[in-house]
Amino acid sequence: MTKEKERKMFVGIVWNCAAELKFILTAILFLFSLITILQFMPIRFSNNLATTCISVPSFSSSTIIDSVSVSISAINASTAVQPPALAKDELLENGVIKRAFNPFGSAAYNFILMSAYRGGINTFAVMGLASKPLYVYGKPSYLCEWIPNTNDSTMQKHINVTGTKILPDWGYGRVYTVLVVNCTFPIPVVDGGKLLIHATTNGGGDSKFNITDTFLALTESEQDFTNFISTFNKPPKYDFLYCGSSLYGNLSPQRVREWLAFHVRLFGVKSHFVIHDAGGVHEGVMAVLKPWIEKGYVTLQDIRDQERFDGYYHNQFLIVNDCLHKYRFQAKWMFFFDVDEFIFVPKKSTIKSVVNSLSDYTQFTIEQMPMSNKLCLEEDRGKSYRKWGFEKLVYKDVKRGIRRDRKYAVQPRNVIATGVHMSQNTVGKTTHKTEGRIKYFHYHGTIAEHREPCRQLVNATTITVDQIPYEMDSTMRDIAGTVKRFELKMIGSTLQKTRQ
Repeated sequence: MTKEKERKMFVGIVWNCAAELKFILTAILFLFSLITILQFMPIRFSNNLATTCISVPSFSSSTIIDSVSVSISAINASTAVQPPALAKDELLENGVIKRAFNPFGSAAYNFILMSAYRGGINTFAVMGLASKPLYVYGKPSYLCEWIPNTNDSTMQKHINVTGTKILPDWGYGRVYTVLVVNCTFPIPVVDGGKLLIHATTNGGGDSKFNITDTFLALTESEQDFTNFISTFNKPPKYDFLYCGSSLYGNLSPQRVREWLAFHVRLFGVKSHFVIHDAGGVHEGVMAVLKPWIEKGYVTLQDIRDQERFDGYYHNQFLIVNDCLHKYRFQAKWMFFFDVDEFIFVPKKSTIKSVVNSLSDYTQFTIEQMPMSNKLCLEEDRGKSYRKWGFEKLVYKDVKRGIRRDRKYAVQPRNVIATGVHMSQNTVGKTTHKTEGRIKYFHYHGTIAEHREPCRQLVNATTITVDQIPYEMDSTMRDIAGTVKRFELKMIGSTLQKTRQ
């Protein structure tokens, strides 16, 4: 009897509850009914129907289903594209069966244009990506065509020349390889015009076709040409210009802060830094860059769209070549290195005195000092978090017999194309004998860490860890205070609370 009374009480409560509860129960019943109907409908309608039902406020389920079915049928009838007829196998007269092959889509673009710049009164450089398989298995070619703006009938309207192909990425390309097309015409091309590139595949793809894609690489007005001549004839605006590779990953704002303050101080007031954001400039890094952008020392370029095209290391070879040609007449010297690397010159030298001593060379390379990214001094225990990265990481890898990467600097007017570790396309001499004059400290792996780098505290001048010998080198530690005071003088205390 007790259970029967409880059941009746529950039913009574339900049917005598507020109108809102009745509405909810009715809605749930309708929802389950709709789900049951959907299970018996064709799969291709289910997603569209669900979306449509949600957006319709007050119609019966049968009305909704009928209207959606009619709408979908109308859309399909109006937008359906019939695929091309397939080629079929064919029986030849001699009894041989000729098999058919049907290609679909495209594996890679013939050419992806990034930029084009004038390099003189008769020469241009075009930067882009090309299909790597096309270069491995074919022989693509490029024809440069200049169409002048002038209407003078005595002038030749169109000038054609074969483009010179330069592949500066040393074969590291993936789906795409970096390509610089040099267009040098036999006569001056002045007063503006249009530069067309005719890119021909010449094999490496469907041998039935020898496809030529024509694209507009550069449009130049008469004023653009006048501005170029002015820049070309004037002394460079900057003594030093930094061309950065693609920045990607979750970078540490504090490490970027240290790097910028150090190098702005090193290169001086007539320097500029071009930073390329391939996804690494998040909110924290942007806060570090902003004061230097406002001071005119930094230009930030968003290159995230290059991620669509699968090239080597975020297409960094493409990016540095664009930077070279974009700024080649605005700087005496260009430096190419990374944001976990710190350029250093001896105390009795300056960066200007060093490059002046190397002015007979178009290019010089810089020796690497590889630093531990985890060994710090025991005396910093409990206070290492207050010190900058290059101040507390003081142990240098001294293992011998290892070929270590070098970084480099160039006089850009004499460089046709460039790479990440050096250029192979220069006019003039290159020297690697710069020991004792300039070097760089490399803190590999620290730029992407957001934790305290000191993970092993050492009270020794020499130590071997994981079979690698280290020696204490306090060169960078000794100048940390000077760099900190310089930052405070230049931009104030705005970055004092920067996090790892």
